[in-house]
Amino acid sequence: MDAGLIPKYFPEITAEQQSQFNQLAELYNHWNQQINVISRKDMDLLYERHVLHSLGIAKVMGFLPGEKVLDVGTGGGFPGIPLAIMFPETSFHLVDSIGKKIKVVSEVASAIGLKNLEATHSRAEQIPGKFDFVVSRAVTQLKDFYPWVKGKFNNKSKNTLPNGILYLKGGDLKQEIAESGLAVQQYFLKNYFEEEFFETKQVIYVKG
Repeated sequence: MDAGLIPKYFPEITAEQQSQFNQLAELYNHWNQQINVISRKDMDLLYERHVLHSLGIAKVMGFLPGEKVLDVGTGGGFPGIPLAIMFPETSFHLVDSIGKKIKVVSEVASAIGLKNLEATHSRAEQIPGKFDFVVSRAVTQLKDFYPWVKGKFNNKSKNTLPNGILYLKGGDLKQEIAESGLAVQQYFLKNYFEEEFFETKQVIYVKG
C-alpha cells in the first residue's frame, strides 16, 4: 500500500495530514478483518482505489472553511474520511444505512483525530438540516440518487461551483445521465491522476 500517492498529487498537505493518511492502512486492515467494508483484493490498493479515488473530488473543487458536506452511503468512509482529512475546516456528515459500516467510520475517524466529521446510521432522506454539497461514490443510478438529496441544499452558494452534488462514478455514463434528465458536468479523473485505474473514473457534478 502506497501512501506516497497522496503527496504525489497533493504536495501541499501538512505533516499532520500525511500522518493521518498514513494511519489509514493499518486501521482499515484491522477493521476489515472484523467487518468487511473493503473488498479483500482491494486492501493492497487502498490508497489508489479508495483514498486517492475519493480525493478526485478535491481535484474538481476545494471545500471552504465552514461549508457543510453530506456523504451519502459512505460505506467504510469513502469519500468522506479522505475529504475530511484534506479539508479540516469543512464539516462532514457521513451517513450509511448499515450500522456496522458506520461503526468503522466512527472508529477510524476517532483513531486519527478527525474533529470535523460526524457519522450517523441513517438513510439520507432522514438527515435533517441543509448542506452546501452532497458527495457520494457510486451508490446507485443518478436518477434514483437525486430524489434522496434534492431538498438538502443551502440556497446561498459561496464556492466556485454552486451548491450541489459531486458524485464519483465510473464507466460509460451516457445512458445513465440521459435517463436521469439532469444537467451534469463531467470531470474525468484521468486528467488529474495517471494510474490506469482512473481511466474511466469521473466526478459528476449536478447543481442542487
